[in-house]
Amino acid sequence: VQLQASGGGLVQAGASMRLSCTASSDTLGTSTMAWFRQTSGKEREFVAGIRMIFGSTAYSDSVKGRFTISGDVAKKTVYLQMNDLEPEDLSTYYCAYKPGNTGNWHAGDFASWGPGTLVTVSS
Repeated sequence: VQLQASGGGLVQAGASMRLSCTASSDTLGTSTMAWFRQTSGKEREFVAGIRMIFGSTAYSDSVKGRFTISGDVAKKTVYLQMNDLEPEDLSTYYCAYKPGNTGNWHAGDFASWGPGTLVTVSS
């Protein structure tokens, strides 16, 4: 499965931004999708995930209440709506895919990755 993310850029703290990730697979509806982020020198960090068939979601504590993940099966696209962005959210964001609806949110469990999109938040 190939993933293509878009929507990154530069915003001021407190602003909103939406990332999109489009998959090449028709199996998006039965898959698990997630967003991770990584800054230089740090491990890739789970941000948000969605089990598409159930619509159930999960978030890291650092973004809970500010970020929302959603999916549109017809468009084969997953979104990450990011509100009230903070300078600490500055990172390269990656979307990830794995088939099925089980398992945890560890980066190593995901089978396909998008190329990453940079989000810069100025204070």
